[in-house]
Amino acid sequence: MKFQLILCPVDFSDFSVSAYEYALTLAEYYKAHLVTLHAIELSKYPYADYVGATGDFADLSRALCAGGKVRLREFVKKHSRDGAESQLVVDQGNASDLILSFARKHNVELIVMGTHGRRGFDRLVLGSTTNRVMRKACCPVLVVSNPAHNVMTTGPEGKHRLSRIVYCTDFSIHSERALQYAISVAAEYGAQLTMLHVVEGTPDPTTAEAIIAARTEQLDKLILDDQRKHLNVSIAVRCGKPYEQIVGYAKEVQAHLIIMTARGGDAVDRAVFGSTTYRVIQLGPCPVLAIHT
Repeated sequence: MKFQLILCPVDFSDFSVSAYEYALTLAEYYKAHLVTLHAIELSKYPYADYVGATGDFADLSRALCAGGKVRLREFVKKHSRDGAESQLVVDQGNASDLILSFARKHNVELIVMGTHGRRGFDRLVLGSTTNRVMRKACCPVLVVSNPAHNVMTTGPEGKHRLSRIVYCTDFSIHSERALQYAISVAAEYGAQLTMLHVVEGTPDPTTAEAIIAARTEQLDKLILDDQRKHLNVSIAVRCGKPYEQIVGYAKEVQAHLIIMTARGGDAVDRAVFGSTTYRVIQLGPCPVLAIHT
């Protein structure tokens, strides 16, 4: 799995800054083309309706787009490292629609974006641009939800790097695809890759040891012999509620990235209660790379 075209939507928030840093490092390591996109949403400008009714709406639109281009250029210049390049795109419309449309039209292979939706019940019900992009995107989405906690370290040549990656699997066919991305990112960064499985619930004490041993063996078989030569792999099996165990383990090992599939029950379940992936994004200590099923 290789990333050749990466899209990073930017709204100039602190969350965007963190997301852009992750997009930059991935583009550097994969030698990928990076596109930075800013959406002009007229709903965020209270005077837009007034101008539309009394003045030249086209002039307002052009002025907002021009201003957006200036801000985006300044944003990229401020937060890019020497030699880093990014294509700048500014468009007018609903942010999630523009992001999804651009990704489909240009065959984007990864979207990197921040989310500052509210935590808990309100955020799950109300949703956000990031939530919609995660559900509808044609490619993996890397979600950065904690701008105050940058977990990346600095590697050779001053590059930011990811040193500890946690891959979560339930052994489903959907998890197999996420594993290929985990192997690719770990190999690209030379990072330690931990393969984590959570046995849901609390097994009976008389069978717990056998269950953990069986799942450990199952995890071990996921990595081929020729892949082990290029990877630093460890295995972990936990018991309990999946999202709680994943978040707890990621904090324990100070993970730099969590990789997992993005799926859940029906639409109502996902919207109201969220899936394991959504809860890990909300509560986890580091960004989550969500691979669609």
